[in-house]
Amino acid sequence: MNTLSRRRFGAASLATLAASAWPLTTWAQAPGSTRKIIVGYPAGGTLDQTARRVAEAWRQQGITTMVDNRSGAAGRLANSQLRRERGDGATLLCTHTSALSIYPHVYSKLMYDAVADFVPISPVVSATCALAISNAVPASVKTLADYVKWVRQSPDHAMYASPAAGSMAHFLGFQFSEAAGLKLQHVGYRGSAPAMNDMLGGQIPAYLGFVADFLPYMQTGKLRILAVSGEKRSRFMPGVPSFPEQGFGAITGIESYGIFAPPGTPEAVVRTLHEDVIASTRNPALVAGFEEVGLELFTLSPKAYERYIQSERDKWGPVVRASGFKSEE
Repeated sequence: MNTLSRRRFGAASLATLAASAWPLTTWAQAPGSTRKIIVGYPAGGTLDQTARRVAEAWRQQGITTMVDNRSGAAGRLANSQLRRERGDGATLLCTHTSALSIYPHVYSKLMYDAVADFVPISPVVSATCALAISNAVPASVKTLADYVKWVRQSPDHAMYASPAAGSMAHFLGFQFSEAAGLKLQHVGYRGSAPAMNDMLGGQIPAYLGFVADFLPYMQTGKLRILAVSGEKRSRFMPGVPSFPEQGFGAITGIESYGIFAPPGTPEAVVRTLHEDVIASTRNPALVAGFEEVGLELFTLSPKAYERYIQSERDKWGPVVRASGFKSEE
């Protein structure tokens, strides 16, 4: 059965529902039922935190919500599960837009149809990437121009890390490498924590990750952040110029985390879910929690989100092909 919001129809009786002219498949949640958000990564990560903060905001709205972590295969297992769920608004997915825009160009065994198997509800937050260097790099390197010059003089250090091979950060690094004529070697990690540890330890001279990865170290002097990947500066790092500001105008990329429903979800349910997402973003605690981890609110209508994902898919396809990277996983 589809869900019916208590707060909208708290006084409705089962008899009233049975007599209603609207089919049950148009409701958003049945009284007493639980809404579930699937997340394809372990608890604690940024995507998981996004889902949990939305779930908590919904609980405060009177919608019982749980988060179901199903990690594995870079989130693809959870993403592929969505198409097996009923389109009644009871089970949703929280995933990053790259899963639908970049992954189709990367993975030979994607496990899902990036268009047919997802009904976009809305993005919730956006995340900017940043390029940082460790203290193993000479203190004189303070800008992208300095870094390019240093790498050319020290070809043994022509490498950078990212949180994962096939991620947006990976391909932003590839674009920068090509634009600067450096031929940087990419080192893909399994998550941001080990990559950050190796950069802070001097094993890797440069790391391209998310702004959130660097916030705890901003005032420690353990790293230097050279550029951010937005078209403008990040509100969390106002002193760090963007790639375009430093002469690399084509290098931009913003990740986003959004909510999706299963294929076949009726438009009425989609509208209600979207309204619930927007309502959650008005929760001050949710906004404050996102800001603590370097995330900015970012919402769109379902149709606009669908168009946005397609534009991202069109943007990153040529970049991935130019890189020559392909995963057989």
